Amino acid sequence: MGEKKISIENINPIELYGVNDSNLQLIKNLFPKLRIIARGDEIKLIGDEKEIGEFHKKFQLLLLMYEKFGRITESDIRQLFGADEKEFIREKQKETGKDVLVHGRYGMLIKARTPNQHRMVEASGKEDLVIAIGPAGTGKTYTAVALAVQALKNKEVKRIILTRPAVEAGENLGFLPGDLKDKLDPYLQPLYDALRDMLPTQKLLSYLEDGTIEIAPLAFMRGRTLDNAFVILDEAQNATPSQLKMFLTRMGKSSKFIVTGDITQIDLPRNLSSGLVHASKILQNIEGVVFVYLDEKDIIRHKLVSRILNAYEKDVESNSKN
Repeated sequence: MGEKKISIENINPIELYGVNDSNLQLIKNLFPKLRIIARGDEIKLIGDEKEIGEFHKKFQLLLLMYEKFGRITESDIRQLFGADEKEFIREKQKETGKDVLVHGRYGMLIKARTPNQHRMVEASGKEDLVIAIGPAGTGKTYTAVALAVQALKNKEVKRIILTRPAVEAGENLGFLPGDLKDKLDPYLQPLYDALRDMLPTQKLLSYLEDGTIEIAPLAFMRGRTLDNAFVILDEAQNATPSQLKMFLTRMGKSSKFIVTGDITQIDLPRNLSSGLVHASKILQNIEGVVFVYLDEKDIIRHKLVSRILNAYEKDVESNSKN
């Protein structure tokens, strides 16, 4: 008679055990000779040593499958406990399609959905610096974060760094409560939102705590060399030329950089020029730098977003003629 404890601290137990413990009950039925006791983030096994070893091997595959695909179904459990790791993962990938960048939470399949988003993916695969320019809602940031998470899961990089220039869009950060982090977190919220779609909650918290994923204002990048990292500068239209130069020269060994921004929504004071506009003029013919331009055809938010953007563009055009 043997005994073993398995920790599942990086997974929400509800997502693993299933509604009303349906997944857990199925697992117990598949191993009737073992006594399986689940308490919070720990599973205790009591029974024959050989049975425990077999269970542990299959259960590790189950955890791997959850981390890769973002969910566990009863069908997955039945298939998994009768297959080896490589075969199961291979079959699962066939089901979900080769274009999937990340298997997000609750089975969400995250992939490029428009031609220009596909160009972002292709460009990132070929070069180490991609600059994506386009209006709101075209999926620039979301696609970039998906590429970063994919690279981390595939162990192509050791960490992800997401940054934005701390420029206020008509509001004053100084009046927000809390310390510097508290003031800046709401501004960086879109990056958190994207990550929450792509990683289990406990895994994301673990990555943020140990620095595997870092989200910080652009000013915090000064003086650093970013090796073995996937680095994204979002809202780059609000970086000055000197700030963008500083960011781009942080690139270290085995790193990937993606810069995203919308040159129609610049929030810099009028006496400062946009680094993204400046970069789009001087870096066009630099080998290893790829520009991808997205437009209203790439907008994947509510259908009204493209209509609203068109209305504002027409207004700007009519005002420039007057």
